[in-house]
Amino acid sequence: MAPLIPEGFVNPQLTLFFALVLGIGFGYILEQAGFSSSRKLAGLFYGYDFVVLRVFFTAGITAMTGLLFFSYMGWIDMTLVYIHPTFLWSAIVGGLIMGGGFIMGGFCPGTSLVGAVIGKLDAMVFVVGMFIGMFLFGHFYEAFEPLYTGSFLGHIYIFDSLGIGKPWFAFMLAMVALLAFALTQMIEDRVNLTKPSLIAGRPSYRLPAMLLGLSLLLLIFLPPERSSTFAETAAGQLHSEWKEETAMVSAEKATYDIMKGNGKVVYIDLRPYGQYDRFTLPGAISMAPEDVLSRQYRHFFRKDPRQKVFFSDGTAAAALAWTVARRAGYDNVYILEGGLNGMFDMIFADRPEEENNDYMYGFSRRFVKEARQFFLEGGAAQAEPSRQTPVKTIIEVQASAASGGC
Repeated sequence: MAPLIPEGFVNPQLTLFFALVLGIGFGYILEQAGFSSSRKLAGLFYGYDFVVLRVFFTAGITAMTGLLFFSYMGWIDMTLVYIHPTFLWSAIVGGLIMGGGFIMGGFCPGTSLVGAVIGKLDAMVFVVGMFIGMFLFGHFYEAFEPLYTGSFLGHIYIFDSLGIGKPWFAFMLAMVALLAFALTQMIEDRVNLTKPSLIAGRPSYRLPAMLLGLSLLLLIFLPPERSSTFAETAAGQLHSEWKEETAMVSAEKATYDIMKGNGKVVYIDLRPYGQYDRFTLPGAISMAPEDVLSRQYRHFFRKDPRQKVFFSDGTAAAALAWTVARRAGYDNVYILEGGLNGMFDMIFADRPEEENNDYMYGFSRRFVKEARQFFLEGGAAQAEPSRQTPVKTIIEVQASAASGGC
């Protein structure tokens, strides 16, 4: 199933409902395909019926091709698709057990349930045996655990193991499937002594096979990533936002949010990780500028409701990251005006008092004084006296809310 829940297409509270609907539909298709008959399933091993191979090959090729094209078009995020980890020994032993049971009983776990539902006695026996095996495995799990978790290989892909790209692997697998379809049909006709007149009356599948091959061949020559997406922000809108400075967050606003502990804002530190590790803004995350468009952060930018404020030492790096993010269609992204240097200058720079009766001037002076007191004395315990003490104080301590401000 596609990652419809993480993408917000399906309500998480309806997960079990959709699982039930999909399960019923899957069981109906298996029954209609004849998978409730142990004789039909066993025909794969005796050469007189290869429908199992064709159905599963067709399902695999269809899903693979759809995922590749949907991922390329940006309609599905493959990082959200769960890949079951590989445990080598349990996979080998489990495959041998399931394959042996398939040969002897003519059912796999899924098809045995389909057969049991429509009243097949052999399928019912198979289901009972399956539950007995599950009970024994669960009861003696500690004894089976070394085998079950042995030789962990991680979330590996076949194309990575073979050292080839996804498109080439997909193309070769599709060609293998088409070749298997043709060969198994020939074997089936020979074993069943099919009349030539029946063979001649079958519909031709050459056109669908050619279309499949051409589609996957086209995928090989497509670039790894699309140069544009449907969600991109128009250049005119981007220019308007930059000209009107609606993307800028002032140092005063950022300081006030930090003092108040505003959880609706997350700061993104674009500096090298070494500098981030020494000091950063409270709750900030580290991100390399070139990773703004990477898939690992795609869900964060699309789904996280918090305001995302880029910052660096100055404004240039944050402005570039904001431009890239907005062009990609990400909303709710901003720039810390002046960067860390501007914030530190606003708080710690010594400016002479002016005789000014303007209310806003006095308000600003009081705010700066409270911010300085908050970071140096109020909410943050000062570390060893050094030139970097104010910086470490601002960054490392998440203090309680202070009174006053703008």
